Amino acid sequence: MADDRPIDASGTKGGISEKSASGIPLGGVATTDEVVASVKEISSQIHDFAGVPGRASEPGPGVRECEGEDPSTYFQVYHPWNFKPDSASDQDVALSNLKEKLSTSGWVLKDSYLDNSPNKNLNLVADNDSKKASVWIVGYSKDDPPSLSIQVVAACYQVPDGQTVDHY
Repeated sequence: MADDRPIDASGTKGGISEKSASGIPLGGVATTDEVVASVKEISSQIHDFAGVPGRASEPGPGVRECEGEDPSTYFQVYHPWNFKPDSASDQDVALSNLKEKLSTSGWVLKDSYLDNSPNKNLNLVADNDSKKASVWIVGYSKDDPPSLSIQVVAACYQVPDGQTVDHY
């Protein structure tokens, strides 16, 4: 029997969290262009959170399948990019700002850890339930020049009835 309870603002259906077959939260119904625009806006917010001058890489978001879902109607948008502070000394400032800001504005810092690499790079992982997105940031502070690797990913979305996923 179909579950016709409405999905509320938190992404739950009658108290049950809606997830795709792969366990990624479902974001609802939207076009790929709408979700791409949202992910670009989130990336811009993350850039602002860094709070230091620098250069961001140019490649834009991409669209991929939601594992375990029909690839013609379900999709996920991801946006990997890099940020290089203008000054190497700003790397630690940017990471500190990000760590602080990813606990505000609807963001919840889920994890902050040093990875197992020889450089022990700082990793920050945060979710924003209202934006239905997550971000994973890795600070490559010992690289020359230092940089941040940033990956913004959206929840899995379903295209509106009669449409198919626009991959780009």
